[in-house]
Amino acid sequence: MEKERFDIRNVAIIAHVDHGKTTLVDGLLKQARVFRDNQNVVERVMDSNDLERERGITILAKNTAITIPDKKHDGMVKINIVDTPGHADFGGEVERVMNMVDGVLLLVDAAEGPMPQTRFVLKKALQMGHRAIVVINKMDRKDADAERAVNLTFDLFVELGANDEQADFPIIYANAITQQAGLTPDLSPDLQPLFDTILETVPAPKVDVDAPLQLLVTNLGYDEYRGVTAVGRIHAGKMKAGGPVARIKKDGSIVTERTRYLYVHQGLEKVEVESADAGEIVAIAGLEAIEIGETLADLENPVALPVIEVEEPTVRMTFGVNTSPFGGKEGKWGTSRKLRERLFDELKNNVALRVEETESPDTFKVAGRGELHLAILIETMRREGYEFQVSKPEVIFKKDESGNLLEPYEELHIETSQDTVGTVVEMLGNRRGKMLNMINNPDNTVHLTYNVPTRGLLGFRYQFLTATRGMGILNSIFLGYLPLAGSISSRATSSIVSWENGTTTTFGLKNAEERGVLFIGSGVDVYEGMVVGETQRPDDLSVNVCKKKHLTNMRNSNKDIEIRLVPPLMMSLDQAIEYLAEDELLEVTPVNFRIRKRILNTEERGKQNKKAKELLED
Repeated sequence: MEKERFDIRNVAIIAHVDHGKTTLVDGLLKQARVFRDNQNVVERVMDSNDLERERGITILAKNTAITIPDKKHDGMVKINIVDTPGHADFGGEVERVMNMVDGVLLLVDAAEGPMPQTRFVLKKALQMGHRAIVVINKMDRKDADAERAVNLTFDLFVELGANDEQADFPIIYANAITQQAGLTPDLSPDLQPLFDTILETVPAPKVDVDAPLQLLVTNLGYDEYRGVTAVGRIHAGKMKAGGPVARIKKDGSIVTERTRYLYVHQGLEKVEVESADAGEIVAIAGLEAIEIGETLADLENPVALPVIEVEEPTVRMTFGVNTSPFGGKEGKWGTSRKLRERLFDELKNNVALRVEETESPDTFKVAGRGELHLAILIETMRREGYEFQVSKPEVIFKKDESGNLLEPYEELHIETSQDTVGTVVEMLGNRRGKMLNMINNPDNTVHLTYNVPTRGLLGFRYQFLTATRGMGILNSIFLGYLPLAGSISSRATSSIVSWENGTTTTFGLKNAEERGVLFIGSGVDVYEGMVVGETQRPDDLSVNVCKKKHLTNMRNSNKDIEIRLVPPLMMSLDQAIEYLAEDELLEVTPVNFRIRKRILNTEERGKQNKKAKELLED
């Protein structure tokens, strides 16, 4: 028989990148007395991953829990909080999280209103029937307009198909930095109004503790002492530490396992317990081969729960063994066996990723939800000591029932200054973008909404930031598969390529600098076929950047004594991936990343280019 567990609530926090989600969790933890008064706590404590702290985004879904008093039922209530990624590229994490919770906190910036990434996660929550509490955050901003933010949020709910109950959402005004919240824009001294609203709005889980055990594995972790940990919510029944369970695999086969260690979340820690009832989010250690989407069930009555459906990838790249002349010098792991092991291990946690083997034993096709999804994987592997090379990202095409070719489209939201809006509109027109809306914001910026083929957005961010002088804001969300848009021109520039192996000199680079923008400075080791800069010419330019000036005792003038170079353009990993052309690869090592040509030999590359041109002319 089902009953409500009023001693527990399960809630997810949804927010766009940089709207204060992780800061708000800090406040909830502090005011629920999770930390000691004298404990030194880092800011944004939920962003535990180095990459998350550096980029200021949440990549992995993480669990925490607080315990607060419930005046209505006269007892203590445990609130399990799940921090969700705000970027659509990590939607695989989001889709799993929504299976564990009964309600969501939607965080909205008081000045910006709901943004595109909010839209993606909120849509998933509404589809699952969850109610949302809207938190209007950053009320201390000078340009805060809470009324506008609430109206835009209501419009978004209606647009996403919210029912009447979901659209009638409670509103909390907050300032996460000062840890204040209120039912009106006049904030109370603490977050108590938010705690009260969570208890009133988020439904207590309705569970049957006496039914046969059912738990869907929605996340995997790793414990240094006890191996793989499976995280999930107990949907029915009771789980005991050390007890036997039936593990139902995705193909329906059943394996008998034992739950050696059982944990629940309390604060940021995992606390070992003897048993847990339905409605609780638990972590189980000691199940070695467990996978996301499998069900842990009662041994005598094993019934599987529906497998989590994750949207298919839209972008792929090839990962291969580093074949450059510098291969093996800077990385710890570089063989095809190690690369293969690492990529297939990633599939255990990263359910939105796909890895395929190719005809070549040292090359693998890796598909993900977007450029950022794959860039985070590349950066993570690089930091672990792996050395490899990747190709330019390409979209994954599909065919409809009639055999017509379809390609992925994205809904693009851009904010830019009025001075640069003409340039941005022209750039998107060349990339087959279709404008849906154009709004002038109160702060003299322009908000553009476009439908653009994903193909047109590959490499676009780098050019967009250049055109808007770094002031433009760009966000996209996957729209779906639509008919092929036709040809799209790739980048308008070409590469400056090193002519020979050696060390760059100021004299050699000065010759190259006159023809474009350099990516490297003097005294850097290069090899033939390595890209050292960018030129506006239609064809690639091979330059001897290692050329030395012949020493004589004659000088034409004093200016020959000292040659000064413009500082080189230092690309980030994301920019380097976006820059790649079809005939280029990115060499990634723990120390460097270098752009190079697929064919390193200058003469051989020239012959291939000539053949390609002749074929096009024919």
